Amino acid sequence: MTHEDVWSAIEKFANEHNMSCSGLAKCSGLDPTTFNRSKRWSKEGQPRWPSTNSISKILASTGASLEDFTKFIPAHNHDM
Repeated sequence: MTHEDVWSAIEKFANEHNMSCSGLAKCSGLDPTTFNRSKRWSKEGQPRWPSTNSISKILASTGASLEDFTKFIPAHNHDM
């Protein structure tokens, strides 16, 4: 699971619920800018991951399960 995978999953999850990322954040009691593209990277270029609290809130507000959310995260198969 990559940084891009998680952010893409949030976008797809919002879309599935007929919302923008901002609308999903607001519906979940979060700041509307929580999932903005500008917040995904620090000024130093370090990735910022969404918090588990934010994920929990979007699940609760939509009545979705963790499995409903993670279906939007692609499986990466790596040979061991």
